[in-house]
Amino acid sequence: MSLSASLPLLLAALLIEAAIGYPARLFAWIGHPVTWIGALIGGLDRGLNRESMSFAMRRLTGVLALLILLAATLAAALVPVALCRLAGPLALLPLALLASTLLAQRSLHEHVARVAEGLEQGGLAGGRRAVAMIVGRDPDSLDEAGVARAAIESLAENFSDGIVAPAFWLGLGGLPGGALYKAINTADSMIGHRSPRHLAFGWAAARLDDLANLPASRLTALLLIAAAAFDHEADAGGAWRAVRRDARHHRSLNAGWPEAAMAGALGLRLAGPRVYGAVRVEDGWMGDGRAEAMAADIRRALSLYRRACLLLWGLAAAGSLFALAL
Repeated sequence: MSLSASLPLLLAALLIEAAIGYPARLFAWIGHPVTWIGALIGGLDRGLNRESMSFAMRRLTGVLALLILLAATLAAALVPVALCRLAGPLALLPLALLASTLLAQRSLHEHVARVAEGLEQGGLAGGRRAVAMIVGRDPDSLDEAGVARAAIESLAENFSDGIVAPAFWLGLGGLPGGALYKAINTADSMIGHRSPRHLAFGWAAARLDDLANLPASRLTALLLIAAAAFDHEADAGGAWRAVRRDARHHRSLNAGWPEAAMAGALGLRLAGPRVYGAVRVEDGWMGDGRAEAMAADIRRALSLYRRACLLLWGLAAAGSLFALAL
């Protein structure tokens, strides 16, 4: 798709998803594109990832699985694009509805807000229950500050992975671009970790996800820094300094950028050592503020997030106008 088609599609998808999200009844009826992608990944994992194979062979079959996944995703995305082309300008709405399923602005806000509500209404136990829905670490190892930090870290990282990155690839490549990104990101979340089963098989998915998220993570940091300039409770200068100083010290190639920006903007320290299952992970601190976060800080992070989403809409709108004028 040309930019004159993909950028208006992106803007419409962002607005639709923010307004209605993905209806729970629709999810119960037909699932979600991510669940469909996940089912394919699970089948490829069961069929191709065999423990009897050598490390090199499992890495090779992981590459094959990723290629099958991307080919199937591209084919599925091209079908509605081809059908909608017959409708001319009227095709924007159905394509935007489909593209909106690749974004998660509304659901991310709702899930993180529930952690603040859990802490405010149910104390530590309520916060732990809510944060367990959005993070992979052991909630029982977290105190109230740890719960709040985990929620804010998840907000920052998922703003990049769940919103800015699919938006970037939607704007660049239309529905096929956004769908391919979602397939890569889902594969990384399912098989891209360093477990004995997936260290070799998930290698290709993890490396490709790093590359796919590289531009979006930097853009996310810039959006949060810019949003902080319009928020009297945030510090744009602190966000910029934290990104420059700390982002490269995160164990993830990309997560440090949005997390450092969020930490610096809010005057917090995020990331650092934490526990996943029974394993303690050593990581660098993002930001040099206080580590004692609380529910009110989650609310401040959500306010910054909303402003950053508005800026993303503005970029999509400006890009659409520019592309249409060419």
